[in-house]
Amino acid sequence: MFSSRVPRSLQPNRITQAVRRARADGRGFIDLTATNPTTVGLDYAPAALSALTDTRALTYEPEPFGLLSARRAVACDFARRGSSVDPDRIVLTSSTSEAYSLLFKLLCAPGGDAVLVPVPSYPLFDHLTALDGVATIPYRLDYHGRWTLAPDDVARVWAGNVRALLAVSPNNPTGSTLAVDEFAGLVAMCARREAALIVDEVFADYSLGPEPAVSERAAECLTFRLGGLSKSAGLPQLKLGWIHVDGPEPAVDEAMQRLEVICDAYLSVSTPVQVAAPALIAAGGRIRAQIQERVRANYHALRETVARYPAIEVLHADAGWSAVLRVPSTRSEEDRVVDLLERDRVLVHPGFFFDFAHEAFIVVSLLPPVEMFADGMARVLERTHE
Repeated sequence: MFSSRVPRSLQPNRITQAVRRARADGRGFIDLTATNPTTVGLDYAPAALSALTDTRALTYEPEPFGLLSARRAVACDFARRGSSVDPDRIVLTSSTSEAYSLLFKLLCAPGGDAVLVPVPSYPLFDHLTALDGVATIPYRLDYHGRWTLAPDDVARVWAGNVRALLAVSPNNPTGSTLAVDEFAGLVAMCARREAALIVDEVFADYSLGPEPAVSERAAECLTFRLGGLSKSAGLPQLKLGWIHVDGPEPAVDEAMQRLEVICDAYLSVSTPVQVAAPALIAAGGRIRAQIQERVRANYHALRETVARYPAIEVLHADAGWSAVLRVPSTRSEEDRVVDLLERDRVLVHPGFFFDFAHEAFIVVSLLPPVEMFADGMARVLERTHE
């Protein structure tokens, strides 16, 4: 029933045990895997949550897709990034994870159907698909100065039971975005095979260069674009995500009708956060600007520092909160990460956590405070350079 592919990231390993020991010994360590924006020293204004006390939330008005006022606010947020979106094609969810689950229920029959998922990528898909009884088929991203995918390679792994293709753009952790021709190739393939395209855009606000991470794109197949407050406003605790449904009218109409039934069975998004959504989304720019400044500063400082270590390379990233370093393959990733934690008190992710095709890579978060990040990376680079 479930996918038989168990990634190494989900298997017991020495890193998990080492982290438990490090947390228990009380000496502390620099956590370069931290991706919770509420714990990395950003300046959150207490008044930002005042909208949650709006007395309109005392009246319960169940709407399968969410309150229209909240969906209009989400449509305005899409407009901020250059996309014209109809609020009637927006579905509110409690999180991006729930959005995936709703779409798996919409598109797939448990125990038989499958979705295509990118690798490397965050291992969440393995959990979510298993919980809905959906199989996963990986398609690879390859690095040649930038991360790329070839539609022909995707076509080679496409099976008859595939109902959707998942794309994460910007990807976590590679920081790669789909180029125009890559996106067009995936759209054409999904349209030809009558499959859906699910595009996770949660990191779209965090370009590491001068170009925006996402632009308006035509949807010739049934397309679902995912986002949420967790990343766009740095508010993961408020549990508000969204799906924008796009594509040919007949396919969209049918999908919306079926989604209405599914969403009406759960009604998972709380009324206070829906009522507060316009204010929260509008106020999100303040935290978003801090995160943008933080991740860009850490990324560019990292590239400058690593340039002094010829055996280590920072892989190019377009956007996001993570950086990938290719390091000498003189030892296993597991040994390297455990050694860094136990000897240098720095925690990083091994590449295998994200299902990289081979060793040796380490992945770090760009979200920690600048001085802490610089200290941690100096220890990582000195130890790795030995």
